Amino acid sequence: MDACDETRRDPPAGDETLATPIPFVRRLAASEAFTALFKEGMALVEDTAAYLDGPGREESRRLSRPVAIAYASESMRLTTRLMQVASWLLLQRAVNEGELTSAQAMSEKHRVRLVDQGISCCADLFEALPPTLKDFALKSLRLQARVAYLDRSISAADDFAPPPRISAVAVQVERLRQAFTH
Repeated sequence: MDACDETRRDPPAGDETLATPIPFVRRLAASEAFTALFKEGMALVEDTAAYLDGPGREESRRLSRPVAIAYASESMRLTTRLMQVASWLLLQRAVNEGELTSAQAMSEKHRVRLVDQGISCCADLFEALPPTLKDFALKSLRLQARVAYLDRSISAADDFAPPPRISAVAVQVERLRQAFTH
């Protein structure tokens, strides 16, 4: 028997807890990696808002009509994308901090649509947009893809989670309680 065979042993009879899969994605969603993702997402929201309300507004006034229309469309899509990502991040943080249960977050999640939105205009018009707007758009797409992947992973883990086990001790305590109350 080699070292690999050692790790493949079945759990001892009656010890199903060793056979229960560990939900790593839930741990990831509550880890330092999530904290970094949260900070990155919120910083992107703030930086984008500051740009669109300041320098971006000035830049958009100097654009030709077709590029200005593409700018308006892309900035709306960018804002929508970032608000959806921020909403998801805030929901997940609330779960991580115990402010919401996973079930409560799932009931709120129907309002958050992590729809894969591409760039709103053709490649030629996108290239004509101000570099800062293009940078924010591309960063937001990457962030959205990472958040959507994490969301799908959490949903898949929840779908395949084993049903909650009933504690053998709790069953015996309940039998004792029933025996003495009748």
